[in-house]
Amino acid sequence: MAAQLELGVDTFGDVMNGLDGRPLSQAQTLRNVVEEGALADQLGVDFFGLGEHHRADFAVSAPEVALAAIAARTKRIRLGSAVTVLSSDDPIRVFQRFSTLDAISNGRAEVILGRGSFTESFPLFGFPLSKYEELFEDKLDLFVKLIRNEAVTWSGETRPPLKEQGVFPRIENGELTTWIGVGGSPESVVRAARYDLGLMLAIIGGDPKRFRPYVDLYQRAYAQLKKPPRPIGVHSPGFVGRTDEEARAEFYPDYKSMRDRIGGERGWAPLGQAEYIQEIEYGSLYVGSPETVARKIAATARALGAQRFDMKYSAGGLAHEKIIGCIELYAGQVMPRVRELLG
Repeated sequence: MAAQLELGVDTFGDVMNGLDGRPLSQAQTLRNVVEEGALADQLGVDFFGLGEHHRADFAVSAPEVALAAIAARTKRIRLGSAVTVLSSDDPIRVFQRFSTLDAISNGRAEVILGRGSFTESFPLFGFPLSKYEELFEDKLDLFVKLIRNEAVTWSGETRPPLKEQGVFPRIENGELTTWIGVGGSPESVVRAARYDLGLMLAIIGGDPKRFRPYVDLYQRAYAQLKKPPRPIGVHSPGFVGRTDEEARAEFYPDYKSMRDRIGGERGWAPLGQAEYIQEIEYGSLYVGSPETVARKIAATARALGAQRFDMKYSAGGLAHEKIIGCIELYAGQVMPRVRELLG
């Protein structure tokens, strides 16, 4: 496990506040995100991911563009989405954008494909929510053909067919690393195995061990296919401070603001301190000192047999300066401690 576990960070580009508590522009937030990606590379983090959203509280609507800017400033860190909403996009354009990123970054691009837990992109791009499942299945089928064939012949329900169509640029070496983001649907787990793609578990609440049945299902599906399984990853929110008390206090106001804003749209009760502490101690919030966060990541990796863990470090208006401190502690103290614990 120690040699295999990759440790990454990701963000949705949550619109940040300045140290004075006033919101920054989306443009400044994006510039800050590029700086965070460059820092992660300098400090030895394995992966940097950007999630796609189309709403005022998140600045990243075109992850590949921001990732290309980061690619030009970095040398070794892998760069990818977290996630790309394939259902409301064109699979050919998604492939072309990520194959371009792969070329610019000298083979460091990845893509995590999902249906999206937010639905703003569907009306924005003219797709009916009534076809939420059909769109993803159809477009994923085409995308997999694109990553594995130089000339694509395909027909489906959501776009015109293709016959011996070349799509460029091609990946220079090997195959574009592709994951399926899964939030708790057994059908999505089986789909990932059926298409022979990595499984990225988006665990944003509750005990991470409750996802073990999905891991077992993924492995059983591969056993039936008589193939070795692809890697399993975990994405969860977190924040690293110098002490448990400092981390909890720094993260709570902005995390609560984000959680209550989104929860208000979905009918959730406001977040209270008791629920916050419960989620830190027994759930899927990786908040605390480097030792606390490292022990929790190691426990999750063991329980789920994960080969990658990505921590979403942003939350609401959390200031860039606090994020920088978090990334420094994650890279400098959490990552080596996790590997020591798993070694």
